Amino acid sequence: MAVITQGFLSKLRNTLFGGMQDLPVKYFDTHKHGDIMSHYTNDVDTLRELISQSLPMMIQAIVVVLTVFFIMLYFSVWMALVVLLGVFAMTVSSKKIGGGSAKYFLRQQKAIGVAEGYIQEIMNGQKVVKVFCHEEESKARFDEVNTALCEDSYRANRYANILMPINNNIGNILYVIVALAGGIFMASGLNNISISGMPFGISIIVPFLNMTKQFCGNISQMSMQINAVAMGMAGARRVFDLLDEKPEEDNGYVTLVNARLNENGEVEETEERTGIWAWKHPHGDGTLTYTRLMGDVRMFNVDFEYEEGKRVLNDITLYAKPGQKVAFVGATGAGKTTVTNLINRFYDIDDGKIRYDGININKIKKKDLRRSLGIVLQETNLFTGTVMDNIRYGKLDATDEECRTAAKLAGADDFITRLPDGFDTMLYSNGAILSQGQRQLIAIARVAVADPPVMILDEATSSIDTRTEAIVQRGMDKLMEGRTVFVIAHRLSTVMNSNVIMVLDHGSIIERGTHDELIAAKGVYYRLYTGAFELE
Repeated sequence: MAVITQGFLSKLRNTLFGGMQDLPVKYFDTHKHGDIMSHYTNDVDTLRELISQSLPMMIQAIVVVLTVFFIMLYFSVWMALVVLLGVFAMTVSSKKIGGGSAKYFLRQQKAIGVAEGYIQEIMNGQKVVKVFCHEEESKARFDEVNTALCEDSYRANRYANILMPINNNIGNILYVIVALAGGIFMASGLNNISISGMPFGISIIVPFLNMTKQFCGNISQMSMQINAVAMGMAGARRVFDLLDEKPEEDNGYVTLVNARLNENGEVEETEERTGIWAWKHPHGDGTLTYTRLMGDVRMFNVDFEYEEGKRVLNDITLYAKPGQKVAFVGATGAGKTTVTNLINRFYDIDDGKIRYDGININKIKKKDLRRSLGIVLQETNLFTGTVMDNIRYGKLDATDEECRTAAKLAGADDFITRLPDGFDTMLYSNGAILSQGQRQLIAIARVAVADPPVMILDEATSSIDTRTEAIVQRGMDKLMEGRTVFVIAHRLSTVMNSNVIMVLDHGSIIERGTHDELIAAKGVYYRLYTGAFELE
């Protein structure tokens, strides 16, 4: 059972984790991460108990019950029917009480997920809690969550724990009834119906009493497992609900391949890495065309809303030619980050079109589309591993020298070389030993080593001081040469050298042009730049 249980749970966790990787970003934006973690811990653990303990005990009890029942039939059909009446009473009570416990066990598993989600939130925001002296409020809120969990657990176990005493008492009553029925049958001279052909007598009644005790004892043993079975089924339901979540849809068929230019200057596919990429576009007539990846991104009349009836982007039209730097500025919530989320298809547009090198991005496989994009997010995520491993995350086959070059380009090599073990320094807990700015520099180096044709910088320098920003900006300028770049920034100093600056307000582009053009127009951008009013 240990081999079977651990093998099953190993495959289940692999299936859960594999399915989670296929879920859309929207799922993680709308579900607490602690609750998702609860599927892997508490819910899977209930299945462990079910498979390793409850099922074997139930199987054993069922085998004994069936064996004893057939022996009863062998000795006397009439007496076996009397025992069946007691079994019927036990079944009715188990069904009624077990059904009540199953409902509360499901609520208990959900309440555990809520509690773990809250604990994770407080752990992640511990600095904020302490800064605002919200320790007592956090305790009070957790007390509410924990009380709800306690109530659901109490109800679930109350139903389950009264089942065994009830069935034991039914068994005791049945023992008396079997003794009385045997005496009545023997005294009345009722013909015994059995396979053995033995007449009613003490030789039948006494074994029947012993078998009744054994029979009821195993029925009670089965009822004791109702608790674990109900909890296991509740955990299984949550696990299967996660497995049944709709995966991210990808109907794309255009792929990204290594390419080279032949003697005629035409693009053709190759197995070798040449530094040239092309879109491999199969057509309905069986033909193939190759379009060189240049980084030409265009949006036409794009509308989008996260929730129905709450428009975030309205009739957005823009283009970014290869090598151009396009900047977005505007107040928080204006839709800047949403534009970039649509380019990499974390979300799909409601209306309009987005074309990448002339190809509708809905036709491009999402993995290939995202492989062509380098993204530096405002929230930096570093993984447990060395600094080198975190930089190499952008390109898994990158050499150490390529990683060091990328770090130097991002301006991160200076502080990395001063770490205890340099590039081999281990990072834990999202790089807790580093400052926010240092984590951001590693994230930029991660993109640099990937060497993408299109870059998206979402407040990439927001956590860096002005001196470091100047260093990074020089490296970024080198990195952005020949690439299409989308920049989101509150610091207008980082977007001044953009080819075009777009000012967004409530999901619409209200101004566009170069820095000089927008200053000359003396509109919203001019007032932002001169400090006439804040971005917010």
